[in-house]
This record gives sequence, structure tokens and C-alpha cells, in this order.
Amino acid sequence: MIRYLSDEIPALEMVFFRNFFGLVFILPFVLSAGVATLKSKRLKMHGLRAIFGTAAMSCWFIGLTLLPLSEATALSFTVPLFTTLGAVLVLGEVVRIHRWAALVIGFFGALIIIRPGIEEIEVGALVVLASSFFIACALLTVKSLSRTDHPTAIVFYMGLFMTPLSLFGAVPVWVWPEPEHYPWLIAMGVFAASGQMGMTRAMKAADASVSMPFSFTNMVFASIIGYVFFAETVDLWTWVGACVIFLSTMYIVRREAKLNKKAKELALGA
Repeated sequence: MIRYLSDEIPALEMVFFRNFFGLVFILPFVLSAGVATLKSKRLKMHGLRAIFGTAAMSCWFIGLTLLPLSEATALSFTVPLFTTLGAVLVLGEVVRIHRWAALVIGFFGALIIIRPGIEEIEVGALVVLASSFFIACALLTVKSLSRTDHPTAIVFYMGLFMTPLSLFGAVPVWVWPEPEHYPWLIAMGVFAASGQMGMTRAMKAADASVSMPFSFTNMVFASIIGYVFFAETVDLWTWVGACVIFLSTMYIVRREAKLNKKAKELALGA
């Protein structure tokens, strides 16, 4: 939908509509969960999460207008790599040699896709990587917020803060949508919010090591949609790089799951 509307609506304006209609869509779910779930003493952290989220979404939307869907999706698999790196630098988490090796291999996968020195580095690729970095920053704040706040509150305050924040970026490039554009903009918000809620439920229903492998279907769907609707083809190096990145992140996720399981067993044994 972003790619389809990109010739008519500026990317930063689409970010605003995605947040606005996404917020409208989740309001009934918030009301059904109860207003009490929105109680929070960490509004500043929610604000920081919104800043990172707005930056990430802005870069992602712009990147999708510059790169083939499959290539942008492949590069987005670097999010867990940036998240792990951030957990070390910001949260002080201990990462041993196995995960460091997986991180290096994962970022090497990104280089396979970009191929600096062989191909001219595209601005779109750098913008998507910036998006992955900001998403990782947002995820780290969510990890902190999830210790004290209800998931519904986290989703609600994200939409509440990101909507006006994204409006600041949209105003300078504003173009009034035509009537036929609004169904697409509304659907964009609905699909994005639904996807976020679905991922949250998936993470709650099963460990990340179980649900994470299914995220590789993003690459499959992006390739099919790109080919059918935009006549885009995926080169071999993009697939190779995507597989390298994904396998490295899967190794990190599975190893973390094993370490957490072992830690729980030792705690119960004690």
C-alpha cells in the first residue's frame, strides 16, 4: 500500500495516516481491556519509545519508496541484530563469543545484499538500515516498559504519542489525499495495527524461538507482492543475504531461549 500510494502521497504524510487510523482501530480493544490498564508512571519512557518509533517508521516508509519490497524486507531482518547489540551497550547484558559471532555473520549478510564496492550503495538501503536501528531502540524501550506496564498501555501510548509526532513531519510535505486514497490509508492503519497485535499475541502464546521462524515468510510475501503488482524480481544475492541474516538471528534467539531455560531450571533447583 505504501508503494502503491507513493506517487500520490508523500511518505512522511503516510506515516501520519498510518498512526492516526491505527490508533482509531485499536481504541475498541483498549476500551474492552479497561481504562485501568492504561495506568502508567512512565510516560516519559513512552514518549521516548514514540520518538524512536516515529523515526523508525519514517525511515521504513521512505525506504519502501526507494527499494524493491523484497530487498527492503531482507534488510529489515537486521532488527534483532541491532537489538542484541543495543542490549549489550545500553542494558549491560552479557553476550558471549557465540552470539558475537552470530552478530558479525548477520551484519555480513547485510553487506551481501548491499555489496559495497561491487554495487553502488543505494540511499534506500541505508535508510532501511537506519529504520532497523531505530526499531531496535524502540524494542529496547518496550522491553523496559513491559516490566511495569500493561501491553495494552504500551500499544495505546505508542499510537497516542506517535500520531502528533508524525504530523510534524507530514505538515511540510502535506498533500490533501483524493477521496479514492482514503480507503487505502485506512486499510494501511488497520493492517499495520493488526499485524502488531498479532505479533504481540504470538510472542505471548509461544517463546520467540518458536514464533521467530515464521517471520521469514515476510520475505516470501514481499517477493510475491513485488513481482505480481510491481514487476519486481529478486536477485540471488538478496536471497543469500536474507538467509544469512535470518539464520544468524535465529541462532541468537534460540541460544537466548536455551540460556533462559537453563537459568530457570537452576533457579528452581536452588
